[in-house]
Amino acid sequence: MASLVDAARGDADYGRWTMRFSFWTSNTLPWDEILAGASHAAATGWDGVWFADHFMPFMVDDTGPMHESWTVIAALAASVPDVRIGPLVSGNTYRHPAVLAKMATTVDHISGGRCVLGLGAGWQENEHVAYGIELPEVPERLDRLEEACQVIRGLLEAEHTDFHGKHYHLEQAPLSPKPVRGTMPLMIGGGGERRTLRIVAAYADEWNVWGDPEIMTHKIGVLDRHCEQVGRDPAAIQRSAVALLMMSDDEAYLARARERDTGRPTVIGTPAQVAETVAAFREAGVDELIVPDFTLGPMDRKLETMDRFIGEVAPAFR
Repeated sequence: MASLVDAARGDADYGRWTMRFSFWTSNTLPWDEILAGASHAAATGWDGVWFADHFMPFMVDDTGPMHESWTVIAALAASVPDVRIGPLVSGNTYRHPAVLAKMATTVDHISGGRCVLGLGAGWQENEHVAYGIELPEVPERLDRLEEACQVIRGLLEAEHTDFHGKHYHLEQAPLSPKPVRGTMPLMIGGGGERRTLRIVAAYADEWNVWGDPEIMTHKIGVLDRHCEQVGRDPAAIQRSAVALLMMSDDEAYLARARERDTGRPTVIGTPAQVAETVAAFREAGVDELIVPDFTLGPMDRKLETMDRFIGEVAPAFR
């Protein structure tokens, strides 16, 4: 059965809309490599560049390098043309949502109107502990996320915003200048089916989650039902998926990749096989596939894989 999103799009051939393909560059890399990868993505036809919002790695060795996201995003906004750009996604626990809205709008002006404000509830415990940032229990984090969405929506849409919630308070707060295009997409990240996807249905322009086609089919169905319950047109929300990419013509490499447990949704195969998986993403209702560079190897191999993906896989879906 076609999802509500299919019906809303009025598409007789389910899943036939065009897709975006975006590049997620790791914030553990040196700045020159971050800039090189993002610049190459923009020059070769990728649609977006994304950057994680974390202060330290989430692993046993948590002392490795990790650049702050919004500082890098602002630098990329000034240096890299054409592509959409934003955090995947900002932790709501790290910054007051009114301050975040101000930061994002500034980046939007630096980029000429290409910023997407990605927002999530926050989750990475080690950095909260290390930096002394409060990490409430999940229900309160989600309460804060919902209020943050209301705060950001108010600031983006009104000349002055009053807000009196349990966690945030605004008194005649301005947001000037407004985004370049008059508004800015609010992306909410996360896959929680009871609260997070309901918040997405109520407030988001875009939604992102790690997922393979099976996961996305299920999650999109849940999101569609939440949209129906809150009276929102499902077609008003763009849906994006993140999956690791391991693409090669080397069957031995692919066999090893299939045996490896990455702990994340992963697309593995030759370009033709990868295209079959992308088709399944499209059938599930995914508008944008985001490819992290985490599994793409050193710079020369990374750029080669990026070029093959955008040249051999992406054209069939645009």
